Order: sequence, then structure tokens, then C-alpha cells
Amino acid sequence: MTRLQLTSTQRRLIGVVIAGAVLIAAIGFVGSYAAVRELAEQKGFGTFALVFPIGIDAGIGVLLALDLLLTWVRIPFPLLHHTAWVLTAGTIAFNAAAAWPDAIGVGMHAVIPILFVVVVEAARHAVGRIADITADKHMEGVRLTRWLLSPVPTFKLWRRMKLWEIRSYEDIIQLEQDRLIYQARLQARYGRNWRRKAPIEAMMPLRLAKYGVPLADTGPAGLAAVGIEPDPLSSATAAAEPVPTAAPAPAELTAPAVEFYAAANQAVALAPPRTPPALTAELNTPAPAVHPSAPTGSAPTPVSARSRTHGALLLDLAPMDPPHPDVVCGTDPAGMKPHPQRAEPAPATALLDSDAELVERARELARTGPLSLRRMKRERGIAQRRAQRIRNALDNKAS
Repeated sequence: MTRLQLTSTQRRLIGVVIAGAVLIAAIGFVGSYAAVRELAEQKGFGTFALVFPIGIDAGIGVLLALDLLLTWVRIPFPLLHHTAWVLTAGTIAFNAAAAWPDAIGVGMHAVIPILFVVVVEAARHAVGRIADITADKHMEGVRLTRWLLSPVPTFKLWRRMKLWEIRSYEDIIQLEQDRLIYQARLQARYGRNWRRKAPIEAMMPLRLAKYGVPLADTGPAGLAAVGIEPDPLSSATAAAEPVPTAAPAPAELTAPAVEFYAAANQAVALAPPRTPPALTAELNTPAPAVHPSAPTGSAPTPVSARSRTHGALLLDLAPMDPPHPDVVCGTDPAGMKPHPQRAEPAPATALLDSDAELVERARELARTGPLSLRRMKRERGIAQRRAQRIRNALDNKAS
């Protein structure tokens, strides 16, 4: 559950509004008391006419305060709200009757009660919104311009929003866009009668979308079933996810090291193979002569001394020949720089830490207003799938 944070300026404004509402109520009570008392005396109330106006105004105040309290704790009772309206309308009628048939007098008596009712209704609306937002139950409404420009599709959109508890207007718009794009791709493949020609695997995501299942979860499988590539926009969104970057290339090798590697590669290319070219060589082949300039060491094992069988595997356990002096680098090997290593991908813990940080930032963002996927993408610069993952993690923590 998120808690709405108010700034010091907002608290001061709330204090000013409360003080003004109390002042309006007091002025209205004082102004209407005499008129209602006189009307009650004319109707035969006797001494009860002295407290009758106080009872009506006190009842209005208690009902409105209780209605605000129950709305705040998210257990509203509509009868309180409607009864307060009836009593307020009765007060206006009693005040207007005292000035009847003077139209200006009637209007003057009705001004202050109407002001008080408007202030209380605005407060009730704000309290209800805050209660829904703090409980993550606030459901946004559809824009009036959309109702005017496209009433029938907007009604279907609103109906799906209410049926499946899709609280964000931006989320339902995104789902509708995905649905229309999916239909357009099927229509481009199968023509005008795509609803009858398309296989059931391709139509199933559209049927599930009617029940609030996002096409982002079922659409790729449906398109792949009919051989249609996924939406390039979705691919671009997925590509926008942060990926581990390769480490910067090291500085260029020094000149002695470059000469060493060039000589080593040339020697390897010109060196004869260590194993005989054919397994059918004669067993009494003389051993190859050792290079006179090579350092002393263990001579290679003669071919005749090796245990070989025609057609069998050859396992050579003889020690390796020492390197030739012509390919030995004369510089200090310690001054050589190692070959560049391939960058390892970022560990999973780093990605989890990054998601945890985004969850905390999303929680702070939710304190300032409704937390929708589009707002997370815009404020935090993340992709659709990652925003959905962060919001699911935030909902799991809240529950």
C-alpha cells in the first residue's frame, strides 16, 4: 500500500480550505437560523422553533462528516450522502420560502448553502480518490474526447476496463493498440475473410484479449504458428533492454611483442608435422637429425622406438621439443601485454540488484500519482516487458 505524500505548501492550502469551509458553514447557519425559525413559528412549532434550525444544520454537518470518514476508510455508505443532500435542499427551500415571492431574495438565501455543498462534494471526491490511490484500487476514467470522437469502440474499451479491473487508462489503450495491430497483421496475411481463414492458433490470442489477457504474452506464439514474424516494434522494445557491454579493447601491443608474435606464427606455419604423414611408414625409418644450433635436451623418440600398429591410434607421450632460438623474443616477457579477453556477461545478481533499485524508484513514483506502465517507461526509460516485471514485483511486495 502506497502512502500519498503532501508537501508543506499543500498542507497549508488544505488548512486554508478547511478554515474557509468552516467559515462558510458558520455564516450560512447564522443567516438561515432567523429565517427558518420564523417559518417554523408560523407553522405552529411553538418553542421547538428555537432549536429546529440548529437540528437541521447539525444533522447536515454530522452526515457529511461521517460520509467523508467512511469514504476515507473505503467503506462508503451512499445513504448518508443522499440524506445530507436532501437536508441541504430542505434548508435552501426553507430559506427561500421566507423571501417568497421575491426572486432576488430567494437567490440570496440559496447562495451560501450551495457554496457549502460544493465545497463538501469536492472534499468527498478528493478523499475518495486518495483512498483508492493509497489502496491501489483507483480506476481511471476514459477521456471525454474519446467518447465524443468514437463512442461505440470507446464503450467496448470502457466495458473491458471495468469487467477485468484494468485500472490504468494508458494500459487499456496499449492493449487496444496491440489488438488492432494483431488484427491488421492477420488481415494482411489472409485478406478480407481473415476471421474464417486464419487458423485457431492465430485467433486464440484475440479471444483471450477479450478477457484481459495481454497480447504481448500470447501474440508472438499465435503469429509464429502461422509463420508471421513477431512485430518489429516489439523486437525493438526488447532490444532496448540493457545488455552487458564488452570491455574496452586494451592498448596496442609494443613493437617487440608484435615482432615476437609474427615470428612465432611464421615458425608454426613452416614447421614440419610432428607425427608421420602416413601410418604405413617403415618401422626402420631413421630418426630425424637434431638442429645443430638447438640447445641440448631430450631428443625426440624415434619412430622405430614407438609402439605402433597399422590402423591403430597413435598416442605420443614424448616430451615436446624446446623452442627454436630464432623465435625466442629477446625482450622482457614481463613487459608484454596480455591478449584482450572477452567480456563476461553481467552476473544475474547485478540484474537483480538493478531490478530491486527500479522497484524502489517505482514505489517512490507511485507516491506522486497512479503508477502505469507508460508512466514507468517514460519516467525511468525502461522497456514494456521490464516495466511489467517491475510493476508485478511492486504488487507482490504490496500484497
